[in-house]
Amino acid sequence: MEITEKLNIPAPFFYRKIIDSVLFDIRKHTGKSLTKNQLDQFEYVKNFSKNSRAKIKVEKIVENSSYHFRTSTTKNDFKVQYDIIPIDDQSCEIRYQEKMESFGILQKLNDAVLGIILGYFKKRQFKQMLKNIEKSY
Repeated sequence: MEITEKLNIPAPFFYRKIIDSVLFDIRKHTGKSLTKNQLDQFEYVKNFSKNSRAKIKVEKIVENSSYHFRTSTTKNDFKVQYDIIPIDDQSCEIRYQEKMESFGILQKLNDAVLGIILGYFKKRQFKQMLKNIEKSY
């Protein structure tokens, strides 16, 4: 899935919102209070439920420009990229990309079917999240 959206907020504001969310998630799941300077290549385990967990690794972080991470489970590998392109001092373009690699034939089939069904709703939800960040400025 790829989404490109222009937002009427400065690039540093959007970047800070994303990074604050990441730092909160890390603190919630590890108890560690990191700074944004400690995020590059940081890995942690996130428990979603009693039987579901994933390893999350920050793969790339460039101040006010990009945040990329990977979520790995026994069933799939999910890569997400946020790239932030400043347009001017009060607006930016967000390029969001996610790719998923599933392991096993049944898992690939299941993920393909769900991807088709849920893709539209996921895009809509993501665009709404972007609009909410824009409104919070």
